[in-house]
Amino acid sequence: MTDKHLSTQFDAELSGISTRVLEMGGLVESQVAQAVEALGTFSGEIASHVLKQEEIVNTMEIEIDRDLSTIIARRQPTARDLRLLIAVSKTIANLERVGDEAARIARTVQRLINTGVSSRLRLPMSDLSYEAELATAQLRKALDAFARLDVDRALEVLKADDQIDKEFDGLMRKLITYMMEDPRTISSSIDLVFVAKAIERVGDHAKNLAEVIIYVVKGTDVRHNPPDAVENMVR
Repeated sequence: MTDKHLSTQFDAELSGISTRVLEMGGLVESQVAQAVEALGTFSGEIASHVLKQEEIVNTMEIEIDRDLSTIIARRQPTARDLRLLIAVSKTIANLERVGDEAARIARTVQRLINTGVSSRLRLPMSDLSYEAELATAQLRKALDAFARLDVDRALEVLKADDQIDKEFDGLMRKLITYMMEDPRTISSSIDLVFVAKAIERVGDHAKNLAEVIIYVVKGTDVRHNPPDAVENMVR
């Protein structure tokens, strides 16, 4: 078997893995959007669907991870190809955690419905929806950067991360105000604190994906650096 044939096979395997990662990313993005929709409409049916999707996401992570191990053992890749495989492993781990956050929101919806507080909520639901839109947009942008191995797109994700953090802080202030003004909202407000935190973590995982993409392309570990410093490191 010629080296060229081996290289072609390896490229096909990498392409197949990347396609499955993007499929997994699309699924978890949908999970988050549906979980927030379930919260906004207090739909137990949508929440249950999100939890069923979690099982699919978990299976995808295990299968992709297994195939990665096989490729590394059989092909013994070097340099950028090895970085890409390591990055894929980190990417699917982050995507699985995004799915976990979506499932956490769905379980919160079920709990609110079961306790009968949904009809009495006077809470900043629109703010939660906006935070979720920001987080899913970040995730979508990070997946697009992964598909293209686009460092500029990844940098955009890093620079926009503060926006989600600011939205989260604003939500916390509003929820504290609601609890102070009406003690009857304390229980549901605490639930929404955890929802807001779950959404913020989706943004954090998108940021992690962006850092992984930069590592693949540039071979530079940019974790724990502010966006401006990262931009200087990769230019």
